[in-house]
Amino acid sequence: MIHAVRGDNIGANRIERGGKALTQSHDQGFSGFYGRHIMADLEAIATSNAPAALGAYSQAVRANGFVFVSGQLGIDPATGKLAGSTAAEQAAQSLKNITNILAEAGLGTDRVVRATIYLHDVADFKAVDAEYAKVFGNGVKPARVAFGGNDLPTGALVEIDAIAAE
Repeated sequence: MIHAVRGDNIGANRIERGGKALTQSHDQGFSGFYGRHIMADLEAIATSNAPAALGAYSQAVRANGFVFVSGQLGIDPATGKLAGSTAAEQAAQSLKNITNILAEAGLGTDRVVRATIYLHDVADFKAVDAEYAKVFGNGVKPARVAFGGNDLPTGALVEIDAIAAE
């Protein structure tokens, strides 16, 4: 188990793992646990099999054993347009985009540990959940939150993000 303590020493942070303290100065990563450096480099993940980012962000970022997939709208990367007029159709495409981004990172949807669903209208929850269950219906299901009342880019009805463990 890892416990983080901020401000253990002036200009340093401390993490405890299995009772052994790791320290971090402001200009270096954590060290001290069997001599390993546990702060990872960041790696952008990108694929042409998902829509390009609409702003100043990456499709996904790999860091510290996780892949963080940015929110995916139901945009078909082949057309650059929303994949349908219903929340279910857009959710299916959003999940396909997430699947393709994870594949580019060498992972499958079975490695997703957390997802967030943003709905324009919470009344669409049941239809979106049915599409979600097609992707995450077997094995350990990811922890998840879903909420409505969101104004999403491009007039989308749903956006989904995900965090996967390597």
